[in-house]
Amino acid sequence: MTDANGCGKMQHEHDFKNPSRMGSLTGRLKVEPARATAEMVAEAAQVSRAAVSRAFNPQAPLKPEKRARILRIAEELSYTPDRAARALVTRRTHLVGIIVPDVCSPWESQEIDALTTALQAEGFATLLFKTRTDFSMDETLLTYMRGFNPDSVIAFTENVRPHILARFLGRAVPIYINYPMAGVADGRRPGEPETLFDRIDVDQWEGMEQAVALLAGYGCRRIAYLSGKRDSLAEQARRTTLQALMARRAMGDPAVIPGDFSYDAGYAGTVDLFRLGEGVDAIVAVNDESAFGALDALRYELKLRVPEDVKVIGFDDIAQSHWKSYNLTTVKVDLDTRVRALVRLILRRLKDPQAPALSETVRTRLVVRGTVG
Repeated sequence: MTDANGCGKMQHEHDFKNPSRMGSLTGRLKVEPARATAEMVAEAAQVSRAAVSRAFNPQAPLKPEKRARILRIAEELSYTPDRAARALVTRRTHLVGIIVPDVCSPWESQEIDALTTALQAEGFATLLFKTRTDFSMDETLLTYMRGFNPDSVIAFTENVRPHILARFLGRAVPIYINYPMAGVADGRRPGEPETLFDRIDVDQWEGMEQAVALLAGYGCRRIAYLSGKRDSLAEQARRTTLQALMARRAMGDPAVIPGDFSYDAGYAGTVDLFRLGEGVDAIVAVNDESAFGALDALRYELKLRVPEDVKVIGFDDIAQSHWKSYNLTTVKVDLDTRVRALVRLILRRLKDPQAPALSETVRTRLVVRGTVG
């Protein structure tokens, strides 16, 4: 009897019954080597299985020479700990979710870079999730996030509210960036369900007070505020803070230049302000990127001198602010301080999962450069 390829059926049967024949067949197949296990490392290093686990935990007590020997042998065997298996035992995945409204703007990209570096140094990996343009988030994506069972989630957006996010996190307590102002000092909104969350409070008052005092000292009376997106809590806090500080000095309300945090909106809004209105003595921008747009509009489109004709102040102090082309005076949010505070909140929460709401405060200060003077 023959099969479809013309080969004898009896020959096939003979192959399977003949061990030597089967050996020659399987020998031609690629056999994947077995994955190294902790037990194999322990046997090769002549240590216990527990010692291998401690060697991969920088906080675990272990003699340096023993740790070095275990890690060397593990590398030789191409062994890496199974995070999924460890998570079942420790209930920690060493994953931190980060929800951001934007990954391209200078501030967000610099903070994500710094935060990822700091988290990796503590043994965490990061999961990055992006919101819609209105700062909200698809619940399908939140469900997807839950599948990773992160140890913590940092929300750099206020429209994914804590009581919504908490439904998808299980044991993790989210961390929010809060900009205290009248009525929403702790980041909660009226009528929201009580939900446990931790927060970073960015205190903008001190830095912005220094900015207004500097402008007042130079005799600026007509000040414009270059705004961000209206839905942003940071935008609302900066605008109301500037209004309150100017009112204290009887300087009236600032003119508002509509913006959206971007360079292009800052450029176009500044041109409109001077060509359709009377102009101003100074512009306080919601962030540095839009301040760059205002600066270029003043210098290249309107042919005005900065700081002689118009003074400009930004907010954030991103890396580009000190570049000679801009040399921007700005209200600084110290990035390293903010990142360290975020990492501390994560570690504090993991150390005490049942603790009440945790918070850290990051203050601001004015950095004076060439756009005021």
